[in-house]
Amino acid sequence: MFKGKPAYRGLLLHDEDFTIVAKYGSEYRGFVQYYLLAHNVSRLARLRWVMETSMLKTLARKHASTVAKMARSYKTTIDTPDGRRTCFQVTVPRDGRKPLIARFGGLPLKRKRTTVLTDRKPPLATAQRNELIHRLLADRCEMCEGRTGLQVHHVRKLADLNKPGQPERSPWIQLMAKRKRKTLVVCERCHQDIHAGRATTTTRK
Repeated sequence: MFKGKPAYRGLLLHDEDFTIVAKYGSEYRGFVQYYLLAHNVSRLARLRWVMETSMLKTLARKHASTVAKMARSYKTTIDTPDGRRTCFQVTVPRDGRKPLIARFGGLPLKRKRTTVLTDRKPPLATAQRNELIHRLLADRCEMCEGRTGLQVHHVRKLADLNKPGQPERSPWIQLMAKRKRKTLVVCERCHQDIHAGRATTTTRK
């Protein structure tokens, strides 16, 4: 917000449309999922409007266009367990695989007495989002070069990779520290090895 009105976010102007919508969508889902137990969760409609308008203004600023044109470009209707819902969506096609989809909205603001957090992926650092998309599109594990069950391993901060006094670092830690990245695209097997503290190998330099 700026002077009481939704405003564009300058730090996102150099990101791709996919990452802009993905960030707004992830942040909004986090708020909604957290407050679904509240009896007055419907009051988040104001937040939805502010974030939606800010997102569209950011896209419009990026493309030197208008909010209305951006809304027409990305507005769509999806099927949900609660029926048809309107949202904003960006799709990145991939050869022979399901496309990458970033989505904002489409969540009913209705109280749920029992609910779980489904959006567990933390927001990615702005400088790394575009690079991450390209690494996902490469469809290749950065540790063993496998091509099935790709996932993203994430650490909170780079400093965690270089803590003094720790034993010899695993190959995945060395790779992330060398590239100064907080994310690593890995296959399911390598991801399980990382979390289990088992030795991993790498064919990537």
